Amino acid sequence: MQARLKALLNASHDAAVLRRRVKVLARALARAIPGPGRVLDIGCGDGQIAAGLLEQRPDLRLEGVDVLVRPQTRVPVAEYDGETLPFSDNSFDYVTIVDVLHHTDSPVSVLREAARVARQGVVIKDHLREGLLAGPTLRLMDWVGNRGHGVRLPYNYLSLGEWEEAFDRAALDRLTWVDRLDLYPQPLNWWFERRLHFVTLLRPRAFLRDEYPVRGFNT
Repeated sequence: MQARLKALLNASHDAAVLRRRVKVLARALARAIPGPGRVLDIGCGDGQIAAGLLEQRPDLRLEGVDVLVRPQTRVPVAEYDGETLPFSDNSFDYVTIVDVLHHTDSPVSVLREAARVARQGVVIKDHLREGLLAGPTLRLMDWVGNRGHGVRLPYNYLSLGEWEEAFDRAALDRLTWVDRLDLYPQPLNWWFERRLHFVTLLRPRAFLRDEYPVRGFNT
């Protein structure tokens, strides 16, 4: 019975949401990344969204990391422990993190690692918990979208103020913010959009120090 329910959830979610979600998110990421370069996708799964991004942005070179590497992926994927990225500082121009941080117990730790390896920017797509119905709605969406795949669901949704604090603690400054993504077909979009999702471009403060160093004066 449980296996049948999982199969039903997976099929219904794929038909109603997943294909549209991949297309919309790939387009949103393509718009958010301001220039060409090397991109790391943290928690990329099977790489569907990353592959969609590459279709729209052939000027990017993209690879992914995940704690569990699937047998078949659309882009090259390396395994990592969920804490320390297996790359040196400034290895990538940009890092993308799509619907990953609300599945972690320490979003700040993941953000700090992203800021460490990203030279120019970090692009995040995640959820925003604002308003009385936001929490229950997000939990329902998460359960329907992920329960059938056995994904861990800590339901760790942040408010705008909590996101701002997390960005600051990770030494990231917000440059752009989009909270109208049109992820779902109608009538689902009316209920499940409501600014519960956002895409933001963040710039590591280390980038400003490297690109615009403070110069002293001889006295």
